[in-house]
Amino acid sequence: MPGTAPLQSSASPAPRRTYVYVSNAADGTLSSYQLSAEGQLQPLATLEAGAGALSLALSPDRSKLYAAIRGKPFTLATYGIDPANGALKLLKRATAADSLVYISTDNSGRYLLGSSYGDDLLSVNGINADGVVSDNPQHVIDTGPSAHSIIVDASNRFAYATILGADQLLAFNFDPASGALAPLATVQLPQGSGPRHAVISADNRFLYLLNEMTASVSTFAIDPQSGQLRALHEIDALPEGSGLARGMGRPMLKPGQPTPPPLPDNLIWAADIKLTPDGRFLYTCERTGSTVSVFALDPHSGVPHLVQHLKVEQQPRGLAVDPTGQWLLVTGEKSPEVGVYAIDPSQGTLTRHAAAPSGKGANWVLMASYS
Repeated sequence: MPGTAPLQSSASPAPRRTYVYVSNAADGTLSSYQLSAEGQLQPLATLEAGAGALSLALSPDRSKLYAAIRGKPFTLATYGIDPANGALKLLKRATAADSLVYISTDNSGRYLLGSSYGDDLLSVNGINADGVVSDNPQHVIDTGPSAHSIIVDASNRFAYATILGADQLLAFNFDPASGALAPLATVQLPQGSGPRHAVISADNRFLYLLNEMTASVSTFAIDPQSGQLRALHEIDALPEGSGLARGMGRPMLKPGQPTPPPLPDNLIWAADIKLTPDGRFLYTCERTGSTVSVFALDPHSGVPHLVQHLKVEQQPRGLAVDPTGQWLLVTGEKSPEVGVYAIDPSQGTLTRHAAAPSGKGANWVLMASYS
């Protein structure tokens, strides 16, 4: 009728659906779960994926999951994600430069960047308009020994790579049109640091680097114009009295090589580093002591301050924070479970909340949310 106000829909917004993906190195499988708003982790499916540690990355639009298959033949698998139920569908296996221990996408989703620990290189594969990784890398860059990770900053103009065996953090100009990497700068870290994984703050001002052999976190300021890094701060992420000694590089054996003697069982072996979406809290894990360390970040200086150490799953390898910043997930390479930890919204401290069964050698963990 004329003058009648339009009816308002009484339907409530669709609930957020959050899916979790875990790679299981010993099984060569991918496990999927659904994380409820209450922090419960429900197993969904397990897929055969291929031998190796299966480093994972998510496309920027969350429609694809990428997995690096580290057993021969070295490939990059593209999986489509069904947002209705989290199911994965294998779309293609593309040829990779080598066994890639770390993969990530640029912010446009047009390129997949990777690092090879065993072959000392960085690579860039194209991603086509359908979100599928293309065969053969477009760019390969030789590095020092044991390249370990590579990420692109929020501007999509700069990339940063860790070279564990050379104790170096490399900065590159990244060309978003071609995917090419051009050397920009080399940050030399203290001998025996073992730079491993890095994350960049939500405001793109700071880079936080986890050093595998010392379990320390190095903070760098990022120059927004040049991409250059300036060292700001160093903090220890080990619990006091841990009794652990400086770590050593772990060899990646190639066919025909003899098995090296076992390393001492008291060596530092840091693994992963993650930020909450609001940029207030930082988490790291160390495998030998099976601990996660919690840091609060100063909003102005970016400097981390330790607030908690916590025992978690045995030999924790992967961390992931859900998009709401309420839950931290922890995978343990020697644990039968994936742990869910509640994040205190004011302090960032953790409380174990729930768990779900994992595969053997649980490694990478990623989350994708849909509304």
